[in-house]
Amino acid sequence: MERYEIETFLALAEELHFARTAERLHVSPGRVSQTIKGLERRIGGALFERNSRRVALTPVGRQLRDDLSPAYRQIQRALAEAAAAYEDVRGVLWAGFTAPWCGKLLAQAADAFSSGHPRCAVKLRGMTYNAIIVALREKDVDLVIAEAPVEEPGITVGPVLFCERRALVVPATHPLADRDTVSLEDLALLPLITPVGMSPLRYEVHFPRRTPRGRAIEHGPAAGDWEGLLSLVGAGRGATVTTARAGQYYARPDVAYVPFDDAPPVEYALMWRVTGRPPGLQALIRTVLDLAPRNADRP
Repeated sequence: MERYEIETFLALAEELHFARTAERLHVSPGRVSQTIKGLERRIGGALFERNSRRVALTPVGRQLRDDLSPAYRQIQRALAEAAAAYEDVRGVLWAGFTAPWCGKLLAQAADAFSSGHPRCAVKLRGMTYNAIIVALREKDVDLVIAEAPVEEPGITVGPVLFCERRALVVPATHPLADRDTVSLEDLALLPLITPVGMSPLRYEVHFPRRTPRGRAIEHGPAAGDWEGLLSLVGAGRGATVTTARAGQYYARPDVAYVPFDDAPPVEYALMWRVTGRPPGLQALIRTVLDLAPRNADRP
């Protein structure tokens, strides 16, 4: 099938009206009718039922529409991305991250992106989880790598880029600090120190109220940033939950990072706004995705 035949068929399958289809495609109704008749001759049967009152798809026409639509949308997306790669992108794109290993990936993506779009700069911002979601929603950043899950209206959660082993941060003097691993049941042994202003969904996933066996988990003081959380842990006020890799970046003599042996990993996903995306963002997203497999599971 030629591209104009696909476009004409899908447009008529949606409009079910020859005149509206012609107006939509900026051609004459006769051209629409001629294209459909030629397609039907090639296939060997009718794709539409027509009479003076209505136009409807035949069963074969419905099947062809269902088969063609996803492939056509994919072709349209591919063409749009190819065109975006050559558009004259100017200005600044802001990319935010919540963890150092995510910032490393974004820095590499910024270099690769800028080589193809020299008039557009990619600038990075490291932020706390709560602040970065607000910044994305309010257009202070354009692209984010942050911990999943996220359920925020107007924000697209894209592919997971990193899966990091979960760990419990405990005071260096606590008996758990000498263990090779901990379990989710150990969350009941000391209060959990939590970040301020967490969403209910994130709270449930990362800071539960009960262990898998139903033991109550006490929630202790809260802090507004990561250094505050670590300071409270170091002072013996409780424990907090993070990733094992965080211990490589935030080592302190008064805390210990002990991996869980039974907890699901922490997932870091790419996120962007559903609407109001600036020029060049799609190309930057593609650059990050191309680089991500090389960075996965690396310290």
